[in-house]
Amino acid sequence: MADLVAVLRAPQTTVSRHLAYLRRAGLVRVRKDGLWKHYSLSAADSRFHRGLLRCLGGCFEEVRELAQDRKRYRRIKGCCPG
Repeated sequence: MADLVAVLRAPQTTVSRHLAYLRRAGLVRVRKDGLWKHYSLSAADSRFHRGLLRCLGGCFEEVRELAQDRKRYRRIKGCCPG
Protein backbone atom coordinates (compact mmCIF):
# COMPACT_ATOMS: atom_id res chain seq x y z
CA MET A 1 0.00 0.00 0.00
CA ALA A 2 2.94 2.32 0.57
CA ASP A 3 3.54 2.43 -3.20
CA LEU A 4 -0.08 3.42 -3.81
CA VAL A 5 0.07 6.14 -1.15
CA ALA A 6 3.21 7.56 -2.77
CA VAL A 7 1.92 7.32 -6.33
CA LEU A 8 -1.55 8.67 -5.62
CA ARG A 9 -0.31 11.26 -3.13
CA ALA A 10 -3.26 10.39 -0.92
CA PRO A 11 -3.44 9.69 2.82
CA GLN A 12 -2.99 6.05 3.83
CA THR A 13 -6.47 5.97 5.37
CA THR A 14 -8.04 7.08 2.07
CA VAL A 15 -6.12 4.51 0.03
CA SER A 16 -6.98 1.79 2.54
CA ARG A 17 -10.68 2.65 2.43
CA HIS A 18 -10.76 2.61 -1.38
CA LEU A 19 -8.91 -0.71 -1.50
CA ALA A 20 -11.51 -2.11 0.89
CA TYR A 21 -14.29 -0.95 -1.48
CA LEU A 22 -12.53 -2.60 -4.42
CA ARG A 23 -11.96 -5.79 -2.43
CA ARG A 24 -15.63 -5.99 -1.43
CA ALA A 25 -16.61 -5.48 -5.07
CA GLY A 26 -14.34 -8.41 -6.01
CA LEU A 27 -12.06 -6.26 -8.17
CA VAL A 28 -8.91 -6.70 -6.10
CA ARG A 29 -7.65 -9.40 -3.79
CA VAL A 30 -5.32 -9.15 -0.83
CA ARG A 31 -2.64 -11.49 0.45
CA LYS A 32 -1.35 -10.95 3.97
CA ASP A 33 2.32 -11.53 4.74
CA GLY A 34 2.99 -10.70 8.36
CA LEU A 35 2.29 -7.00 8.77
CA TRP A 36 2.23 -6.45 5.01
CA LYS A 37 -0.75 -6.66 2.70
CA HIS A 38 -0.15 -7.30 -0.98
CA TYR A 39 -2.94 -6.20 -3.31
CA SER A 40 -3.48 -7.42 -6.86
CA LEU A 41 -6.21 -7.29 -9.44
CA SER A 42 -8.68 -10.14 -9.28
CA ALA A 43 -9.17 -12.31 -12.34
CA ALA A 44 -11.85 -10.84 -14.55
CA ASP A 45 -14.60 -13.42 -14.29
CA SER A 46 -17.49 -11.38 -15.67
CA ARG A 47 -18.18 -9.35 -18.76
CA PHE A 48 -18.50 -6.22 -16.61
CA HIS A 49 -15.11 -6.80 -14.94
CA ARG A 50 -13.38 -7.47 -18.27
CA GLY A 51 -14.92 -4.26 -19.62
CA LEU A 52 -13.66 -2.26 -16.65
CA LEU A 53 -10.11 -3.56 -17.15
CA ARG A 54 -10.23 -2.83 -20.90
CA CYS A 55 -11.50 0.68 -20.22
CA LEU A 56 -8.85 1.35 -17.59
CA GLY A 57 -6.11 -0.02 -19.83
CA GLY A 58 -7.03 2.45 -22.54
CA CYS A 59 -7.25 5.43 -20.19
CA PHE A 60 -3.59 5.82 -19.28
CA GLU A 61 -2.77 7.93 -22.31
CA GLU A 62 -6.03 9.87 -22.43
CA VAL A 63 -6.56 10.75 -18.76
CA ARG A 64 -3.84 13.15 -17.64
CA GLU A 65 -4.05 12.16 -13.95
CA LEU A 66 -3.60 8.46 -14.75
CA ALA A 67 -0.61 9.23 -16.98
CA GLN A 68 0.93 11.23 -14.13
CA ASP A 69 0.28 8.39 -11.67
CA ARG A 70 1.97 5.93 -14.05
CA LYS A 71 4.99 8.24 -14.39
CA ARG A 72 5.31 8.55 -10.59
CA TYR A 73 5.05 4.75 -10.24
CA ARG A 74 7.83 4.24 -12.75
CA ARG A 75 10.04 6.69 -10.86
CA ILE A 76 9.33 5.02 -7.52
CA LYS A 77 9.80 1.44 -8.71
CA GLY A 78 12.50 2.06 -11.30
CA CYS A 79 10.59 -0.06 -13.81
CA CYS A 80 7.54 0.09 -15.93
CA PRO A 81 4.65 -2.35 -15.65
CA GLY A 82 2.13 -2.50 -18.43
